[in-house]
Amino acid sequence: MEPRRKNAAVQLDESEILRRGLDTFAELGYDATTVRELARRLGVSHNFVNDRYGSKASFWRAVVDFALTGVQAERDALLARHRDDAERLREAVRQLYRMTANASQLNRLIADESTRDSDRLDYLHQRFVQPFWDSLTPTITALVDVGRIPRVAPRILYFAIIGPALALTQDPIADRLDPATTPTAHHDRNGMADALAALALHGLLPPEERA
Repeated sequence: MEPRRKNAAVQLDESEILRRGLDTFAELGYDATTVRELARRLGVSHNFVNDRYGSKASFWRAVVDFALTGVQAERDALLARHRDDAERLREAVRQLYRMTANASQLNRLIADESTRDSDRLDYLHQRFVQPFWDSLTPTITALVDVGRIPRVAPRILYFAIIGPALALTQDPIADRLDPATTPTAHHDRNGMADALAALALHGLLPPEERA
C-alpha cells in the first residue's frame, strides 16, 4: 500500500487507525516501527502520524489507550460480583487469560515491552499493570493471611499469575510442540485460556482439603 499524498483525505476512522497501529507495533516492536512504515500501513502521507499525534511515541500511547479501553472497568465489575476471595481471584485470572487470548496483539506488545526498561513500560505499568495489581491486592492479601496462598514476594505472585497469560502469544512454538493438531490460532481461544487458568490456579490456589 502506497502512502497518500500530503493533504489527501484519510479514508480510515480513528479506531481503524489505532488498530493498525497496534498490529504494527505488536508485529515489529517499537524501535523497528518507523513513521514511514506506519504511514505505509495506514495508507497516509509520511507526516500524518506527527501531524495528528505529535510523535511516534504519542501515537504509541494512543494505541495503548485504545487497546485498554474498558479493561479495568470490566475487571472492577467482575470483582464486585464475588464476595468470596478465592472465587474472586479465580474469576479475575480467568478473565485476564481470556482477554489476553483474544487480544493477542496487545498481549504481544505487553510481553515485548515488559523486557525493556523504558518510559513505555512505565506507561504500561501505570495504565495496566499497577491498576490490575491494586485491584487484586486485597484479595491476595486475605488469601495469604489465611494460608491459602504462599507468603512470597509480590513479584513472584505477579509472575505466577501474569506469566502464563503472556505465553498465550506464543502460537508458533505451541504448533511446533504439538504438530499433529490443528494450528493453535484456530483453536477455541476461550477454551485454551480457561484450561491454562485452571492449571495456574491449581498451583497457586489448590482446592481446600475436606475434613
